[in-house]
Amino acid sequence: MWFKHLHLYRLHDTTPVALDALETALEAFAFRPVSPSEGKRLGWQCPAGRHGQQRVHEIQGHRLLSALRQERLLPASVIREEVEERAAEREAAEGRPLPRRDRQAIKEQVVEELLPRAFTRSQRIDLWWDTARGLIAINCASRTRAEEALDLLRQSLGSLQVTPLTVRQLPSRTMTTWLEDMTSRPEGLRLGDQVELKDAGDDGVWRARGIDLDGDEVQSVLAGGRQASRLALDIEDQLSLVLHDDLTLKSLRFADAVLDEASQNEDDDDPILRLETDFALMAHVLSGFIEQLIDWLGGEADPAAPTS
Repeated sequence: MWFKHLHLYRLHDTTPVALDALETALEAFAFRPVSPSEGKRLGWQCPAGRHGQQRVHEIQGHRLLSALRQERLLPASVIREEVEERAAEREAAEGRPLPRRDRQAIKEQVVEELLPRAFTRSQRIDLWWDTARGLIAINCASRTRAEEALDLLRQSLGSLQVTPLTVRQLPSRTMTTWLEDMTSRPEGLRLGDQVELKDAGDDGVWRARGIDLDGDEVQSVLAGGRQASRLALDIEDQLSLVLHDDLTLKSLRFADAVLDEASQNEDDDDPILRLETDFALMAHVLSGFIEQLIDWLGGEADPAAPTS
């Protein structure tokens, strides 16, 4: 249940969707396995898996949704090898190079034939909807996968006005200041042991992990004009994470104190109660931290809402 990565979005729709209406909307786009002719499919599943029947769990204004993405694994190298073999046979038989359109037709035929025999891979994508704050956060490593989940929600609801969360101060500039000046760090914030520094020119990226970020080595690299693009942070008794310059939160790890509190809650071995209890506690910790983070980065910017 505990999220690992988060992509943050601001919801611009002013009227919240009623819980029963949301459940109905998700039901219409429930997950079904990919057919033999499909390359991928995305749909809603119950967050509690086989233990539950709800597609939305709501606790104190926090909603949990879960999408399942399934795709067939058909490596490009396998397709390319089969296309080359068939193209070579055609060229030998016809005594001429194959036109590009003929090669494309062969490729389409190869994909059509191999796809039903390909293995499938499934990925769960959790979506946390903070209705009180108008915030949507998606638990996945890839921004592309997060956007796919948003597209599915938009399709399910008919419309969804969201934009990536933005702040007034560039995260890279603030992270760099935290590295350069210990006194600039907010109370309760400590640096971890990972950093990525980018050069404004073409000198590449400098990465380090498992080191003292207040040490001379990091300061020497910063003196060359590099800016922080990733920085490991530790929030006392709450969580640790890696903040990216696009405001993505990666490698989330909740503090022992939080996990101990979760384990002490009585759930009577009810998997749904356990899911909702853990989710409520996690949402409480994350919502508090995100508010802090926005404040540390100069407050939220005010982008124009999308038109659709």
